[in-house]
Amino acid sequence: MESDQTFPELRSVVLDTTDARALAEFYRKLLGYVYRAGDEPPAAGEPDERGHDWLVIHHPSGHPRIAFQNVSTLPRSTWPENEPVPQQLHLDTSVPTVQDLELQRKRALELGATLLYDRSQDEQEPLYVFADLAGHPFCIFVAAR
Repeated sequence: MESDQTFPELRSVVLDTTDARALAEFYRKLLGYVYRAGDEPPAAGEPDERGHDWLVIHHPSGHPRIAFQNVSTLPRSTWPENEPVPQQLHLDTSVPTVQDLELQRKRALELGATLLYDRSQDEQEPLYVFADLAGHPFCIFVAAR
């Protein structure tokens, strides 16, 4: 590889959704992220122009970023069945302990996630797979040390 070669930088993972604001709020609360300046929810009673198009949240450090793009229709993934709608993409998140896994399972469900798969008793890599509000699968697992 040549030293003067440049590469694109991964800017955001973008999730399609029929409700960008609701999905952004779900992941903001789940991950402790913040809105990109200008993407915050409007004041009560004000129209949410940005929430009907494109929103970005990010870790307080600035990266990583997740963007939400409004679409008119979106078939829910049928994972773990691959037909008729495979998962296509999923987010992996991790926690350090089994106790943290259980805490985050409860939080995810309280925020509106749907439990799709429970492998919490696995001794090698305990995990849960959920669907977010738009049906995108995501995992929370105990990272191996």
